Amino acid sequence: MKKHNRQRRQLLQASGMVLLLGRAQLAWGASILAVRVWPAVEYTRVTIESDTLLKVTHTFVANPPRLAVDIEGIELNAALRDLVGKVRNDDPFITGVRIGQFTPTTVRLVLELRQPAKPQVFTLAPVQAGQSSFQHRLVLDLYPSQEADPLEALIAERLMGDKPTLGKDALGEMIASQPKPPTGFSPTPPSVKPTPSVPPVVVPPVVVPSVVAPSANEKPADKTDRFAVVAIDPGHGGEDPGAIGPNGTREKDVVLQIAQLLQERINKTVLKTKRGELPLRAFLTRDADFFLPLHVRVQKAQKVQADLFISLHADAFFTPQARGASVFALSQGAASSAAARWMANKENGADAIGGLNIKVQDQNVQRALLDMSTTAQINDSLKLGNEMLGQIRRVGKLHKPQVEQAGFAVLKAPDIPSLLVETAFISNPEEEALLINPAYQNQLADALMRGIENYFLRNPPLARNRST
Repeated sequence: MKKHNRQRRQLLQASGMVLLLGRAQLAWGASILAVRVWPAVEYTRVTIESDTLLKVTHTFVANPPRLAVDIEGIELNAALRDLVGKVRNDDPFITGVRIGQFTPTTVRLVLELRQPAKPQVFTLAPVQAGQSSFQHRLVLDLYPSQEADPLEALIAERLMGDKPTLGKDALGEMIASQPKPPTGFSPTPPSVKPTPSVPPVVVPPVVVPSVVAPSANEKPADKTDRFAVVAIDPGHGGEDPGAIGPNGTREKDVVLQIAQLLQERINKTVLKTKRGELPLRAFLTRDADFFLPLHVRVQKAQKVQADLFISLHADAFFTPQARGASVFALSQGAASSAAARWMANKENGADAIGGLNIKVQDQNVQRALLDMSTTAQINDSLKLGNEMLGQIRRVGKLHKPQVEQAGFAVLKAPDIPSLLVETAFISNPEEEALLINPAYQNQLADALMRGIENYFLRNPPLARNRST
């Protein structure tokens, strides 16, 4: 009897320990709230949102290319399993996802890749700005291992007389040409040993699909010594939707649509200036739904030696009564109004929402880049802004009749006249309806095009040999 009672007490004590361990596991276990995948030719981003900070280690295996990520302190749940079905067939980087409970307290995630990549793995703290808010985010960024030259692509397009190659057709062709992904599933990829998650020091590269070189009969100097590049920057993107209208319209979507319409017009234009014919080419800083840090938008415009930089946005305010388009240039000193200063602060906060990996940024380089604005650049920007205002008022209402100025980070390219155009107030129900109306989008693109043409006719750029 004594032996039986002793065994019973031991069993009860063991059961109590199991219960205590269960409560402890619930205490430290993170909950996965959502997973998102943002595919693009530029790079693919995977975001895992949780209620607490996730501890991870990751390993990249080159052959075949894959990224293994171990997430500690969690159990596999339905939200995390959803990641498998969120990878699209046309993703330029990811061919598939394998996921499993590697140990009782660790989930292993394996991304099978279509091409060699430079992964960045980092976490983001909770953030709330305007209508957007996130809890803790684990971010997996997959950049191509080799950086392409966007200026070379523009020159090739000009020589061949083709349409821009940054669209869906080019993406489909690029994906179709890639080797097929390996088959089979193994919860633990061979030769994968978790390593501390220390992201490589890499500035996000600018990537465009490769373009067939012109034939030997072409004469690059005859066609490339005089053409102007207009960099069009659709604001926000990816994790950062921008402002959201009362009916759910997202700023990042409408400004990309308008940017693509403007791109079509620019690429069809050859101006007759006092210095001769001037063909125009457009370059989009983003051509799909992905996030770009503000300083990368500036760098991309500089890499293509842009002659103009135009950042497109859709304004929002606390009340639905505000209406009208606005045009902003950079200010070296104080903002031209309290509203302009508020707007600059709002737009400069996009990096926090979009998710910037500050560990890989050279702060000194970025500070130098964003502090070298010049009086000449600002004066030219104001000329361009006045041309834009004159054309926009012909198709819609203006919020302010003059070019406003403030310290917008995205306008700080020291050598490129730059504007930020708030196309309308997406927070106003009437203007939200206009922004998604194809007729109005075309009218607005026409107005922006006329502003660009008038600026170049009055201020033709110097001839530059853009040969490769």
